[in-house]
Amino acid sequence: MTDATALPGQPRGAVVSGPATARAVNVLAPNPSAMTLDGTNTWIVAEPDSDLAVVIDPGPLDDVHLRAVIDAVEHAGRRVGLTLLTHGHPDHAEGAGRFAELTGTKVRALDAALRLGDEGLGAGDVITTGGLELRVVPTPGHTADSLSFHLPADRAVLTGDTILGRGTTVVAHPDGRLGDYLDSLRRLRSLTVDDGVHTVLPGHGPVLEDAQGAVEFYLAHRAHRLAQVETAVEAGHRTPSDVVAAVYADVDRSLWPAAELSVRAQLEYLTEHGLIQG
Repeated sequence: MTDATALPGQPRGAVVSGPATARAVNVLAPNPSAMTLDGTNTWIVAEPDSDLAVVIDPGPLDDVHLRAVIDAVEHAGRRVGLTLLTHGHPDHAEGAGRFAELTGTKVRALDAALRLGDEGLGAGDVITTGGLELRVVPTPGHTADSLSFHLPADRAVLTGDTILGRGTTVVAHPDGRLGDYLDSLRRLRSLTVDDGVHTVLPGHGPVLEDAQGAVEFYLAHRAHRLAQVETAVEAGHRTPSDVVAAVYADVDRSLWPAAELSVRAQLEYLTEHGLIQG
């Protein structure tokens, strides 16, 4: 979901397919919408001198897109060695099974139901396909199974839907939880402070060159929305839909169903922390 709020210093224009860093190339899926922005970013990641590539989030079940990803890999003189998923939402993962069939690769994900092969993904795992170093970073909150991938050599992090290139993301209650999401944002902030990460390669929207600024924006935005929800409840708006109407009045109504998921997560968080009565 997006609140149609641009991140500081970032463009509001469309994403284009092509190189983003020395090791990461984007192939944009043809599934634009209010929820997916310009479409899903399918990332191809590889060491410059390797003949193997890792594909992150094949995207929707669209043979034209999946074959375009394979063509991009082969055009670079490589073949797909592994497929990874940031999370299980269909716009990221629905095409994974077909992509695995086309490429003969395994699919690794946190959720066992999404895997093809014996290996999952978890905190501390490091992907080394083709000499690559790609570190798994748990970032639950948008969904329970959300992961990010730290690419140290490019000082970049692939964030799926945890941080978008434009606007803000939905905390998809009940699977997504606000407390988890805030912890994940702080975890990503530590990558920018302690590990020198400066580039966000998001699941939707443009690449962000100020990773720390993006994380700080997200944390500030969440704190602001949480305060707004608390104020709305104190003013007598008791149901999630009433709170959405009060807090998200400036947001396109087509996004209100998604906003209600975030509001439910915020209400749960406020109740758990004793800030409002359940």
